[in-house]
Amino acid sequence: MASAFEYAPAPESRSVVDIAPSYGLFIDGEFTDAADGQVFKTVSPSSEEVLSEVARAGSADVDRAVQAARRAFEKWSALPGSERAKYLFRIARIIQERSRELAVLETLDNGKPIKETRDADLPLVAAHFFYYAGWADKLDHAGYGANPRPLGVAGQIIPWNFPLLMLAWKIAPALATGNTVVLKPAETTPLSALFFADICRQAGLPKGVVNILTGYGDAGSALVEHPDVNKIAFTGSTAVGKAIARQIAGTGKKATLELGGKGANIVFDDAPVDQAVEGIVTGIFFNQGQVCCAGSRLLVQESIEDELLDSLKRRLSTLRLGDPLDKNTDIGAINSEEQLSRITALVETGEAEGANRWSAPCELPSAGYWFAPTLFTGVTQAHTVARDEIFGPVLSVLSFRTPDEAVAKANNSQYGLSAGIWTEKGSRILAVANKLRAGVVWANTFNKFDPTSPFGGYKESGFGREGGRHGLEGYLDV
Repeated sequence: MASAFEYAPAPESRSVVDIAPSYGLFIDGEFTDAADGQVFKTVSPSSEEVLSEVARAGSADVDRAVQAARRAFEKWSALPGSERAKYLFRIARIIQERSRELAVLETLDNGKPIKETRDADLPLVAAHFFYYAGWADKLDHAGYGANPRPLGVAGQIIPWNFPLLMLAWKIAPALATGNTVVLKPAETTPLSALFFADICRQAGLPKGVVNILTGYGDAGSALVEHPDVNKIAFTGSTAVGKAIARQIAGTGKKATLELGGKGANIVFDDAPVDQAVEGIVTGIFFNQGQVCCAGSRLLVQESIEDELLDSLKRRLSTLRLGDPLDKNTDIGAINSEEQLSRITALVETGEAEGANRWSAPCELPSAGYWFAPTLFTGVTQAHTVARDEIFGPVLSVLSFRTPDEAVAKANNSQYGLSAGIWTEKGSRILAVANKLRAGVVWANTFNKFDPTSPFGGYKESGFGREGGRHGLEGYLDV
């Protein structure tokens, strides 16, 4: 009997990226030490190797960066939109030219597979800058009235799951509309933002238009509280989003908050099972499930539940977990030891509450932070794993009998960021989608993004929209 095909290692070379032993903050067009000299280390989640030492911003550094952005705002906002567009186009082209370098860097610092950073993240990063470059001289026609005005200084705080992509989602529309930026990346993934700072210099962007502050939550809090910041854009946890909303209440600051999710992926009995299985895998195991819009709740029609689960388990058994720089790898490392501990604790809670755990058979590397693809069956809406955002490669499976029951279960969540529908009936897609309280509803696909399409949520998934024409509004006085 012939043996299964074996995959030979196909490592992406690390030599394409040159990581310096230390990095400063990027303020007013220059790299500089933190005012108090504090630093922290960033490690590779797949190996626990220290990649670099990075300056840790404090409140004094936040003030310096905001002042630099305020000084730059007068000239930047006065530029014709066509001139601002030239800088954005230039940034987009440099990102394309350096995409291989940036993909390797992102994989090293974040832990996600190289084929995701190379084939999904980086093309979308460039696409967002290209897209908003096109809007820069057309703001009068964006539907917000004649001569809409920029707000001023935008304080932006991004998460660790898509570091460079979240940066693009925020910086591109801010610059296109004439605002200047102070951005704080997550403390576990600071490197791609610092490389982007170098891209800004390479593109000749005027000093102070973009400032990058690496640091911890105290720096983000100081940025939110700064009296000379006009707009806060945050992507991250619901708990931090609520804290930010309390901080800025009554200040007049504009805000967009893109928070957590517990997306429902609904599979009807007429869905093509093999196609649906691929969509389920993409929905929850892309980026190790560390996606706010992940399809982490699978709702499957009762009559096909056994067939679909058998097929899904077979598919999960073929996923390759390991070195994220190997082009064959499907499942990379969890971003940090802290996140791995959270995932582990929630999975143990699921087992303790009586849900049935099944994990794909795979060997976990001895170093780094790893979690095998896992699903829970026998789940009810009362189970913690069906309610709480796990933010890891863990799928909760529930069943339903009728479309109305599917909609009721899908909407029975404090979140409302995303959902998926799998069926061959177009009329059912439209009927169900219109009843789902989710900002994004995918039909017969999942986790597909486009810069022209708005993204955001309902309820505890936040407010405001990023992407598309809608993404301009958060940076304009309308």
